[in-house]
Amino acid sequence: MKKDIHPVFYSDAKVTCACGNTWITGSTKKEIRTEVCSKCHPFFTGEAQRLIDIEGQVDRFYKKLEIRKKHVEETKKRREARTSPERTLEDLGLPKRLIEILNAAGMQNAGQVLKKLEAGESGLLEIEGLGRKSLIDLKKKLRQEGYQLPPAAEEIQV
Repeated sequence: MKKDIHPVFYSDAKVTCACGNTWITGSTKKEIRTEVCSKCHPFFTGEAQRLIDIEGQVDRFYKKLEIRKKHVEETKKRREARTSPERTLEDLGLPKRLIEILNAAGMQNAGQVLKKLEAGESGLLEIEGLGRKSLIDLKKKLRQEGYQLPPAAEEIQV
């Protein structure tokens, strides 16, 4: 082995914590300073509420948590607005001809169409100019947009 390449080992090195706790150990440094020890660390003390914030990590975490909450709330509002009964037929992206037929029958929004569907398909099929193909397209579009069709509208009547 080569001589004089190993560091000096101090068997009586003093370790000092920020809380004031000190102890003796072996090290290559004569004196060691630390921020946290087993006397003050929340894991060892059982203080779950006490958080050690080094370089703002806890603050950054809480900011991310708040951003996540806002995102979830906005997504929920958008989803509710998407399935609102007050949503106009134009917003649903229905064919222009179908919109004109429904408007002539006095229906301007999705809620009115769903109300008519509660009585079954026959209520809409009675409207002049509205055939089975248009009704199928209308129901398909309502399902795609997230609307829950009434049970009577699910039954196919011939």
